[in-house]
This record gives sequence, structure tokens and C-alpha cells, in this order.
Amino acid sequence: MAEDQFIHQNRIRQVFFLAAIVFLGVLLAIHLFTFLPALLGAITLYLLSRKWMYYLTDQRKWRKSLAAVLILVVTLLIIMVPIGLLVQMLSSKVSYAIQHANDLVESLKIVIQKIELQIGYDIITPEKINQLGTFLVGAIPKVLNATFNTLIIIFFMYFILFFMLVNGRNLEKGIYDYIPLKNENVDKLGHEMRTIVIANAIGIPVIAICQGTISLIGYFILGVKEPLFWFGLTCLTSMLPVVGAALAYVPIAIIFFANDQILQGVILLLYGFGVVGTMDNVLRFTLARKIGKVHPLITVFGVIVGLELFGFIGLIFGPLLISLFILMLKIYSNEFMVKKQEIS
Repeated sequence: MAEDQFIHQNRIRQVFFLAAIVFLGVLLAIHLFTFLPALLGAITLYLLSRKWMYYLTDQRKWRKSLAAVLILVVTLLIIMVPIGLLVQMLSSKVSYAIQHANDLVESLKIVIQKIELQIGYDIITPEKINQLGTFLVGAIPKVLNATFNTLIIIFFMYFILFFMLVNGRNLEKGIYDYIPLKNENVDKLGHEMRTIVIANAIGIPVIAICQGTISLIGYFILGVKEPLFWFGLTCLTSMLPVVGAALAYVPIAIIFFANDQILQGVILLLYGFGVVGTMDNVLRFTLARKIGKVHPLITVFGVIVGLELFGFIGLIFGPLLISLFILMLKIYSNEFMVKKQEIS
């Protein structure tokens, strides 16, 4: 009787303690959600650079802090400098982008008027097109002003990454010990996570740069004004699901049509949907999957989720979250469903 009462009291304490942990965890998650992209970014860079950290500290006998600083500098040069230049290039063209948004609206009106004259009835009212112009003019500064928030995220990301690199072995050992899974599943989780990170953190930007480069060739040949601006915009929009780079080259084609440059507009659309679009499909369905065997649908839906949760930086972390969710389901099945079968 006394033993049953002790077990009962122990369970009450356990439930109370778990409730306190959940409450504090939710409270911290709510207030620290803003820094979640920084944490995910630090984890991503850690998984990509951990072997180099171990090489410098174990084989080259470098001090941990010195090796960590070197990795921070190298990753900053390789990853952040190109992104910074791209953002700077787009930010320097704010006035051009706003003016071009107005030009796009006027060009769209002209093209629609020509089509309406041909078919004999109205397609869309001018008021609706003006609303589109107002939306574009208001959205451009908001998108470019997000640069400041991105810089804050990058600062905290490297701040976290430094301590992760310096304390990497203790961190991994602690995670390995505290995860309530079998050892083989913990190893599988680590291996799959590294694979997923490489597929998303390397595959998505490579696809974007390839599409932007191919588009830039067409922009130069067809004489598009400010081709470097449209190159940067193509790189950014190519990361978006479904529509992708078409958000960049279709508006240019509309402007061509409005200026009676029919041949250039048709060639650009054929080049965009035929060459650039095909390149997107080939790379997205082969390169990303070859790097990490990530299904293209995971990338598409992951980008949608990531943009909603984290903004622009979610282009990388959205697919990562979905991939981790599917991986957790597999591990749960391997961890607990096997036990159920053994019991039965």
C-alpha cells in the first residue's frame, strides 16, 4: 500500500514537472521565435563546417576559438558576401524599381487595350490595374527594407555558430545522450539531417544562380535595360514555388509588347519558358534530389511554409523543416512500431 502511494505521488511530481517544462518551453518559444531563423542558420552552417572544425583542431592542433573564427570568416566570404552584394545591388535600384513598377502598369494597360480591341470586349478594368501598381510601389520598399532584419538575424546566427563550433563535441554528446531514441536511430537522425541541410542550403542557391545566369544571357542579347537588376530579381524569384523566375521575365516581355517590340517580347517568353523554365525543372528534379535525395514537392511546399514563417530566409529553412518532420515520422516508426510488432 505504501509502495503504491509512493508510485502515485512520484507520478504526480513527474506530471507537474513535465507541465512546468512544457509551460516554460512554450513561453520561451513565443518570445524567442524571432531568433529561430538565426538558430536554424547556425545549425545549417555548423553541419556544413563541422568536419573542417575537427580537421583544424584534431589534426592541425589549432585552438578551438581560432579555428572557429577562421570558419566564421570563410563562410562569411563564401556565403554572405555574394548575398550582401546582391541585396546591395537591388537596394541601390529602389528608385528604378519603383519607376519600373509604374512603367510596367502603363505597359500592361497598353497591352490589355490592344488585346481588348482585337477580341471586342473588356478583360480587366483600368482601376484594377492601378491597384496592382499601387501594390507594387508599396511592396518594393518593404521587401528591400527587410534587409535590416536579415542583418540582425545574420549577426545572431554567427554569434550562436561560434559557440556551437567551440563546444561542438560536448553539444553533440549532450544531444546524443538526451535524445530518447535507440543509438542507431540517433545516428540515422544525424546523418539524414546533414544530408537534408546540404541538399537545401546548397541545392536551392545553386539552382537560383544558374537560372539567373541563363536569364542574364538572354537579357543582354535582347537589350534589356538594367540587366544586372533583372538578374538579381530573377535569382530571388527563381526560389519561389510554382511561378519562379517568370515573375522577372514576364514583366519585361509585357514592356516589350507595350513598346511594339513584339519580336523581342516573343523571343523572351520563348526563352524564359523554354530554356529558363526547362533548366529550373531539370535542376530542381535532378540536382537537389541527387545531392540529398530530397523530393521536389518537399522543396515546393517547404518554400511556401518557410516564407510564411520566416520571410525570405525561409526559402532555405522551410524545406528543411518539412524534411525533418518526415524524418521524425520515419524514426518514430522505426523506434516504436518495431517494438509493437515484437510485443505482438
